[in-house]
Amino acid sequence: MIRDIVFYPDPVLRKVGELVGEVTPGLRDLAADMIETMYDAHGVGLAAPQIGVSLQLAVIDVSHDEECISYLRVNGVEKTLKEVCPLVFFNPVVETRGEKDTDTEGCLSFPDLRGEITRPYEVRATVQTLEGETLVIETDGLFARAIQHEVDHLFGKLFIDRMSSARKLAIRRQLKEMQGQYG
Repeated sequence: MIRDIVFYPDPVLRKVGELVGEVTPGLRDLAADMIETMYDAHGVGLAAPQIGVSLQLAVIDVSHDEECISYLRVNGVEKTLKEVCPLVFFNPVVETRGEKDTDTEGCLSFPDLRGEITRPYEVRATVQTLEGETLVIETDGLFARAIQHEVDHLFGKLFIDRMSSARKLAIRRQLKEMQGQYG
């Protein structure tokens, strides 16, 4: 089922999501709805707070572009994006690595807003899955960026928080319009 996406400045976007405990049929249904919602919105990731659910649960699928990464290891084993995506994960712990990289990001909770965001180029993410596994994901490129973006959502941080002061000033009017429209 496609869920409604929550737009800025909805307060749920600023909350730290609750840790996921038991994997229930309801949680599995929520994850399936999130994947369907992400695809319908043409996104590469979606966090539970973006559909109004304050949980540390997110989905990512960047498998449309196998060349958006240079490596991917899961629990030390080389994998392809098609083997891993769509990735449904919860309760993440992320370590960033390597050089920083600046690239354009958008967010489904900020329609028509994009910005240059600087983030570490590589991540090592320890996540839980619906199958009860713990995965240690090591990757770079767009997959690393998407993981960082979605994990930020789970902790109440938004991509606009990572924009430069100049860019924040430039989008001030758009943010005020969103506050009037969705607030």
